[in-house]
Amino acid sequence: MTEVAVVGAGAAGLWAAAVCARAGCGVRIYEKTARTGTKILASGGTRCNLTTTLGGREAAELFRRRGARFLGPAFSALPPERVRERFAAMGVPTVEAPLEKIFPASDRARDVRDALEREARAAGVAIELGAAVTGIEKTAEDWRLAFAGGRTVTCRAALVCPGGQSYPRSGTTGDGYRWLRELDLPIVDPVPALVPLSSPAPWVHELTGIAWQEGEVRLALDGKIVAKRRRPVLFTHRGVSGPGAMDVSVHVAQVGAATLHLDLYPDLSRDALRARLIEAARAKGSPRLARVLPGEPPRRLVAALGQQVGLKEPNPRMMDVPKDARHRLIETLKGLAVPVDGTLGFDKAEVTAGGLELDAVDPRTMQVRGCLGLYVFGELLDLDGPIGGLNFQAAFACGELAGRAAAGP
Repeated sequence: MTEVAVVGAGAAGLWAAAVCARAGCGVRIYEKTARTGTKILASGGTRCNLTTTLGGREAAELFRRRGARFLGPAFSALPPERVRERFAAMGVPTVEAPLEKIFPASDRARDVRDALEREARAAGVAIELGAAVTGIEKTAEDWRLAFAGGRTVTCRAALVCPGGQSYPRSGTTGDGYRWLRELDLPIVDPVPALVPLSSPAPWVHELTGIAWQEGEVRLALDGKIVAKRRRPVLFTHRGVSGPGAMDVSVHVAQVGAATLHLDLYPDLSRDALRARLIEAARAKGSPRLARVLPGEPPRRLVAALGQQVGLKEPNPRMMDVPKDARHRLIETLKGLAVPVDGTLGFDKAEVTAGGLELDAVDPRTMQVRGCLGLYVFGELLDLDGPIGGLNFQAAFACGELAGRAAAGP
């Protein structure tokens, strides 16, 4: 019999296992793939954005209202600054980057994965690779794990964190949702999150490769703004990507189609833009639109703006832009409407939204209510945050609480 079994050797599982083992428990991790931390290795362009510069409360608030309430105890127990301290102690110093990001100073995701695995093994954790769990069931006093091939293992406590359904090539194929459903636990249907969006508009595809760094994305559903995020946006041959679009993608995944409104100049009011355009129209020689707009946007983007406004030329002199077209141009600059008709799916998603309902889990311990000894955390929870190290932060913090609780008083 295994005292404490951890299902999944990702960020959450490795962290929780080390915490539990350091408290004196016998811990064994079961990982179905041939290596630990596969998604860690692929994250952040193989650099691994492992947490955030934000404080615990600020970071939790980015998980929307229900997520923020749930994560309060976890982010209090292990705030982002403590995560950085722990990694420094593990030999992985970190550095700050723009957009509140934290990376290993080496810029190597492998260093993060290796440190987590090394820490777990040093604490006494046994790691079994190629061990594919196929089911979990409650016995009279313990929990029983079933494996491919027919083997079973019993344990006093089961820490279940095999990942969600995003990026299935890493081994996260959504197995855990079935196990939880078989235990009659409430599951919110999983959908891809932090995923690029597809657009049916040819003019969007024509902007492939253009990135806009300073815009604010607002997502409208049925005419109502449901999410906004000030982050870069990248136009692609399929639609739109980049943090700005991906951070609001969960809402598109849930409804299937929506409209993104891109404010290209969130720091400038409509009146300020209007004054700039009027001044250019009156100036000697009347400069062309691309020269007038702040940041001198790429000509292809200027042409697309003109197309939306109905300008006769892709880059006209300002003196040739009629007053009514100038008004439409200002509205477009403050809310370029980008139609989207879906996401690129789980294969391209960084995380999964949906999963075990948060009300079914004690946020102070990650133990499933009414299931003594069963702890669920990581992507199996109905919990997802934006790009910027937030989801790793949640994995570590929830793993901290689960590891402590499973070890007992």
